[in-house]
Amino acid sequence: MSGGVLVALAVVVLACGAGGALARGLRQPAVVGEIAVGILLGPSLLGWAWPQGQRWLLPGEVLPYLGALGDLGLVAFMFLVGLELDLGLLRGQGRAVVAVSQASVWVPLGLGGLLALGLYGPFAPEGVGRGEFVLFVAVALSVTAFPVLARILTEQGLYGTPVGALAMACAAVVDVVAWCLLAVVVAVAGGGGAWAGLGRAASAGVFLAAMWWGVRPVLGRVVAGRWCSGGGRDAGRDAGRDGGVLVGLFGGLCLAAYVTDGLGVHALFGAFVFGAVVPRGVKAVERAAARMRDFAVPVLLPLFFVGSGLRTDVGALGAGGGGAWLWAGAVLVVAVVAKGGAATGAALAVGRSGRDAALVGALMNCRGVTELVVLNVGLGLGVIGVELFTVLVLMALVTTALTGPVVAALAARGVRWRGAG
Repeated sequence: MSGGVLVALAVVVLACGAGGALARGLRQPAVVGEIAVGILLGPSLLGWAWPQGQRWLLPGEVLPYLGALGDLGLVAFMFLVGLELDLGLLRGQGRAVVAVSQASVWVPLGLGGLLALGLYGPFAPEGVGRGEFVLFVAVALSVTAFPVLARILTEQGLYGTPVGALAMACAAVVDVVAWCLLAVVVAVAGGGGAWAGLGRAASAGVFLAAMWWGVRPVLGRVVAGRWCSGGGRDAGRDAGRDGGVLVGLFGGLCLAAYVTDGLGVHALFGAFVFGAVVPRGVKAVERAAARMRDFAVPVLLPLFFVGSGLRTDVGALGAGGGGAWLWAGAVLVVAVVAKGGAATGAALAVGRSGRDAALVGALMNCRGVTELVVLNVGLGLGVIGVELFTVLVLMALVTTALTGPVVAALAARGVRWRGAG
C-alpha cells in the first residue's frame, strides 16, 4: 500500500469526522456533515478551487483502494441496517403502519415516475430505456433512511414514544419495500431483456425466502447454543467468543452479498437481508455488531461518502444555462411534498392527531445514507448520469438536513408526543 493511500485515508477520515462533529454541534445528524464533506472534497469545491491540491490528495492511483474500502464499509453498514430492523414495532399498530408506510412508498413512487418522464429527455444517459430510468427515479424518491431516522428520534427525545414507534415501524417497512424494488431495477438494468430481468427478480425472491425460512432458523439455533450465549464469568473466554461471533457475522454478510451479486441483483441486497435474518436479543451478537459499527461507520463509510462526492459536480448544473437547477428545484419539491404529504395524510386518515401526523410526515422525509446508496447503485449501472446524480444527492442532503429542524420546531410549538387511539 502506497504512502498516498495512507495520507488520503487519514485526511478523509479526519475531515469527515470533523464534519460529523460540526453537524452534531448544529443539531444535525452526523451523516449530514459527512456527506457535505464528501461533496466538498470533490469537483464541487476542492477540485474547482484547487485542482492541483485535489489531485495530490486524491490521485487516480489511490481511488481504487479507497473505493474498495468504502464498498466494504458500505456492505457492513447495510448489514447493520438490516440488523436494526425491529419488526416488533409493527405489533399493535398494524393498520396505521400499513397505511402510512404504503402511502409513503407508492405516492412518491407514482409522482416520482411522472416527474421522471420529464427528466428522461434532458438527463437520461444514451442508450438507457425509458422504463428502467423512470422506475429508478421513482424508487429514489420513495426512500426513507431508517438508521438516520432512529438517531434523529433519539436526539429529539422521541424514541420509544407512540409517534416515534410509528415512524420507525413505517421506515422499516419502506426500507424493505424500497430495497426489493431496487432489486427489480437492478435485475431489469442488468441486460438480457425483460425475461432476464424477471428471472433475476425471481431469483432475488427465492434468495429472500431461503434466507428467511432456511438460514434464519439455523442462525437461531446457533446463537441459542453455548457458543454464543454462554458465560459471563470468564472474561477471556467471553472475549474469544465475541471475536468468533464477529468473524462469523462478517463472513456471513460477505457470503450473502456474494450470492446476490452473482444472481445479478446487487451485493448490498444480500448484506441487508442477512442482517434482517440474524436473531436479535443475543448479547454476543449485539456486542459483535457494536464492534463492527464502531469501526465501519466512522472509518470506512466516509470513504464511500468521498467516492460519492467525487461523482457529484454542483458546478456542472449551471453549465446548461440554469435549466438543471429548475429541474433540481422540481425534484426537491416533489420529493418533499409527495413523501411528507402522503405520510401526513395517511396518518390523519387512521386517526392520528394533526400534530402527530405532521411529525410523521416530517420524519419520513429523512433520506440520508440510504438515498446515497441507492443513487450510487443507479450511477454504477449507468441508469442515471452524473448530472442527475448530483441533483438527487443534493435532494437527499437537503431533505435529511431539514428533518431535525422541522421536528424541533414542532416540538418548540408545544407538540405533545402521543398517539391517538
